[in-house]
Amino acid sequence: MAGSVIQQKLLPTLDFFLFEWLALDTLLERERFSDHSGETCRELLAAASEVAAEVFEPANRISDREEPSIDGDGEVVLPESTHQAWHAYRSLGIMGASHDDEHGGLQLPRLVDMAARVVFSASGPNVAPILLTESNAALILQHGSDEQRRVFALPQLEARWSGTMAMSESQAGSSLADILTRATPDGEGFELDPLGPRYRIIGDKMWISAAEHTLTENIVHLVLAKIPQPDGMVSADTAALSLFIVPKFMVGPSTELLEHNDVRLIGLNHKLGNRGIPNTALSFGGTAQNPRGAVGYLVGEPGQGLAQMFHMMNAARTEIGLLAASIGFAGFAVSLDYAKWRRQGRLRGVTSAEQVPIIEHADVKRMLLAQKSYAEGGIALSLYVAKLLDDQQTGSAEAASSAGALLDILTPVLKSWPSEWCLEGNSLAIQVMGGVGYTRDFPVEQYWRDQRLNMIHEGTHGVQAMDLLGRKVRQNGGQSLAELGAKIARTVLAGNEADFENESDALASAWESVVRAANHAWESGDPRDALANATPFLQGFGHVVIAWIHLDLAIAARSSSHSESAGRLAATNYFFTYELPKVNAWLNVVENREKLCRDVDGWSL
Repeated sequence: MAGSVIQQKLLPTLDFFLFEWLALDTLLERERFSDHSGETCRELLAAASEVAAEVFEPANRISDREEPSIDGDGEVVLPESTHQAWHAYRSLGIMGASHDDEHGGLQLPRLVDMAARVVFSASGPNVAPILLTESNAALILQHGSDEQRRVFALPQLEARWSGTMAMSESQAGSSLADILTRATPDGEGFELDPLGPRYRIIGDKMWISAAEHTLTENIVHLVLAKIPQPDGMVSADTAALSLFIVPKFMVGPSTELLEHNDVRLIGLNHKLGNRGIPNTALSFGGTAQNPRGAVGYLVGEPGQGLAQMFHMMNAARTEIGLLAASIGFAGFAVSLDYAKWRRQGRLRGVTSAEQVPIIEHADVKRMLLAQKSYAEGGIALSLYVAKLLDDQQTGSAEAASSAGALLDILTPVLKSWPSEWCLEGNSLAIQVMGGVGYTRDFPVEQYWRDQRLNMIHEGTHGVQAMDLLGRKVRQNGGQSLAELGAKIARTVLAGNEADFENESDALASAWESVVRAANHAWESGDPRDALANATPFLQGFGHVVIAWIHLDLAIAARSSSHSESAGRLAATNYFFTYELPKVNAWLNVVENREKLCRDVDGWSL
């Protein structure tokens, strides 16, 4: 790990978040986590960090240069370094770290599991389909039958198989009601198959990450499709969607691989960034040789597909936010290191024969502080959400209820805020490094390209914004909004007691602006009035949430002797001085129900 400036900077940061802020030691006292200690958690993160630095970082760079390709046999070819990275990750045995012992898991807190994912995401976001594999298995464990869990979920938690989410279609995009893929019962007795009711799937899916490769023995596709009604008609809404397990290879009762299922690679999508993970278009069934379709097994009941898939989508949205923050951190660490040794210019008003390291220039420090506040704020929010997942599973009834309400309202923020602002952070990393920043000799230009995809992955900003303002702030009589407001009020009170009066006042005022804007947005009762400015609302709301996170971190830092404490206070000071004042500009158009974007004649543009 000696050569990895990313991991050298990241491990102390994670240590502060886990032990000084989120009280991991207290969490480990719960019965579910009794096999673990603070020391074993530190050892796990250190082992992950070593693998990330020595294997994932070089593989990440190679996979960007050597994009996935298709060989003469129709197989997707990935660099040998990618295979080595996957093997090294599998050898750690942590794919199912937070899952139950009976499923081969370690019953590790989700908080530590997510911290380990930050480690790998910062060093190698291009080289391992970790995110979708674990969440695919988790969905099957939650909604599948006992046999589906045994046959399809457990091999994924061993990292022997991998998984995908096959949802999007070219003509449908985010409008899932327009999905055309069909599922028909596979003959008489179709419902008696031990692996679940057996259907034949026909249709095409697009933008599927890691849907074809040879990293694992098998690939488990979770496919959304519609079951035609008895008269052959198909409903044109999402209530018709059902979820199916469609394996690449058919599977025997002992998970032995049988014949190839009728799942065919149409082609690869050539992306701006995140090139190392193959992104595919797939065709399920309907060939002249096999017109009946690919074999798929129904998960749960018909018509429950979208509700079930949200289990995986929400997990993916959480991890996209974590990934975005982690890539932002990688850019920050690399540009910070560069700024310490790169000498250029002299300080204004100082006569000196020697040039100074650029980290001494005020504007460079501004850009580094911005990166730090974005990336570490995003990572901290990711870990806070992970602890909420632990509270939901292992806390008291009151804590679990509170965690559920907070998860509802924070998920769209976590998915979107780091995706937008850590992209800006990665742009600033290039700017700090100047001319070398936009060359491929340094990794920060790759980070920017990789990062740009995250604003689109798992629901665009506009989709998340409409979810936040259209549903989450209003559901259950505003329960989630009130729960978050109560948390912020407690931090405001603690901030006043810890000599952060100015920051506490600014945060309290900003939160009042959020609540007022949400109320005024819906004053007319017309969704078109409110949602025309949903994205500015998400931007303002997200900034207030991150300000709250930073103030909470600063309160923990004030009473800590941890090596990260001074940097924590600087990041908080920056965010409240330079970032929080932006909030009113976003919220003003929401509060006033500005109609420009709704009413402008788009054809005239």
